[in-house]
Amino acid sequence: MSDEKAISKKRILLVDDHPLLRQGMRQLINNQTDLMVCGEAEDRASALNIAGNTRFDLAIVDISLKNERGLELVKDFKARYPGLLLLVLSMHDESLYAERALHAGARGYIMKREASEKVLEAIRRVLNGGVYVSGKITDSILDKVTGHPEKPSRSGLDVLTDRELEVLMLIGKGHGSQQISKLLHISVKTVEAHRANIKMKLNLASSGDLLQSAITWARLAGEA
Repeated sequence: MSDEKAISKKRILLVDDHPLLRQGMRQLINNQTDLMVCGEAEDRASALNIAGNTRFDLAIVDISLKNERGLELVKDFKARYPGLLLLVLSMHDESLYAERALHAGARGYIMKREASEKVLEAIRRVLNGGVYVSGKITDSILDKVTGHPEKPSRSGLDVLTDRELEVLMLIGKGHGSQQISKLLHISVKTVEAHRANIKMKLNLASSGDLLQSAITWARLAGEA
């Protein structure tokens, strides 16, 4: 490959905690004539460090990074490197996370189960200044923008903040308040406040109801 061709390629950062996934994505991207992977990270700290020392056109970020949340990384990227385009590639249900990812600063959301051609389409659309989401999510967003009566949310979790959803999913994975406190670097008192808010917003009568609901949603979202 000549230096001129290498320079003309769009530079991509992969952020995912699964080495095999990164390997597959790297091969897919590097086989393209217009794209190249120039950096990889498995967690938030290393991703931010790499982005601060190397120029990238696009970062592809997973929603779940070990015990961290990709949405928080998307927000960090947007705040620190506003010129960096962001695409979320995730196994998690788009009905739960796609709009949240866009609000956080991503320019697209695509699920890992999609064919390679779709992933490449999403990458190129974002790099060309567009936004990529599925037709279902596009319809949902347009319904809200045009003021049409909304269909009931498939998830029922739209009323939760990003942090509350994060706490709910961790509860569904079997974590108690002490564990959630350590994972999210917040106080146990704050975790308990989030639990109370979740119960109120979802009309759950007891801690047992909260646990059962959390387990159900975590399974549906692919978190459990």
